[in-house]
Amino acid sequence: MCETSVPTRNLALELVRVTEAAAMAAGRFMGRGDKKAADQAAVDAMRLVLNTIDMDGIIVIGEGEKDEAPMLYNGEHVGTGEPPQVDLAVDPIDGTRPVANGLPNAIATVAVAPRGTMFDPGPFVYMHKIAVGPEARGMIDVEAPVEVNLRRIARVKGKDVRDLTVVILDRPRHEKLIAEVRRLGARIRLIPDGDVAGALMTAWPDSGIDVLLGIGGTPEGVLAACALRAMGGEIQGKLYARNEDELRRGQEMGYDFDKVLTMDDLVASNDVFFAATGITDGELLRGVKYTGDGARTYSLVVRGLTGTVREVIAFHRLEKLRRFSPVDY
Repeated sequence: MCETSVPTRNLALELVRVTEAAAMAAGRFMGRGDKKAADQAAVDAMRLVLNTIDMDGIIVIGEGEKDEAPMLYNGEHVGTGEPPQVDLAVDPIDGTRPVANGLPNAIATVAVAPRGTMFDPGPFVYMHKIAVGPEARGMIDVEAPVEVNLRRIARVKGKDVRDLTVVILDRPRHEKLIAEVRRLGARIRLIPDGDVAGALMTAWPDSGIDVLLGIGGTPEGVLAACALRAMGGEIQGKLYARNEDELRRGQEMGYDFDKVLTMDDLVASNDVFFAATGITDGELLRGVKYTGDGARTYSLVVRGLTGTVREVIAFHRLEKLRRFSPVDY
């Protein structure tokens, strides 16, 4: 894409309103055991605010096709229709189970990039991933053995492998990966869901996380790539087929399951914007805090072009919001 056509307005400062709204709406359902209700509340709030932003947006990564998802669906147009023309990746709740069960690290996220620059995974929603922060950028290889990657990361960070903390999704498919990391002596932080947050933790100094490994969501990989571009980190991936039929369909559609997807493959522009707001407390962000007269939110706001990462703490007076908003905060 021609650099003169990319958006120059800092959309991230407007996108944080989107993730704040989604987080406050979803936060009401923390620990109530209803993933679907929490997700619907976050989606409704996110869509409402997205459509107030001056942009001609198309959702490239949402929650399925229009006929399959009553949520923010792939191909949905959002914004006022005014320039700039952009693609969006949205995850109203990265970690629906943590919200439903009152567990850590659930966040609301959205990313924006110039039209045509985001990787579209189509129906293939899983990928092998490795993500690191700035110190280990350029030192990782998603195709290399775990031991090679961990030793490289430890070396450039001036640590022993035993000092590293690896974040991995707690899934049966990771049984061998977990055993290998344990054999090498590294520490492990298992997470039930939310590997966007897991990837971002690697680039957040206070999180204590050094690397994310394992098979997770492809849409979440694109969202993480948008943020890590600005945060100085790196993510690599390879599409993962769950069975032979999925592999065959992917190959027929032109997807290469052997290709290493770099940062540039996942989002082919530096002029990206990313916002995330905590729903439940975690290493990356604190969750929504409700008081008698309002709610406090904690967000990250990222702009790729300048590399600026902002922390935003906001207090929302819910009584005033309810006067004009159809969303139940």
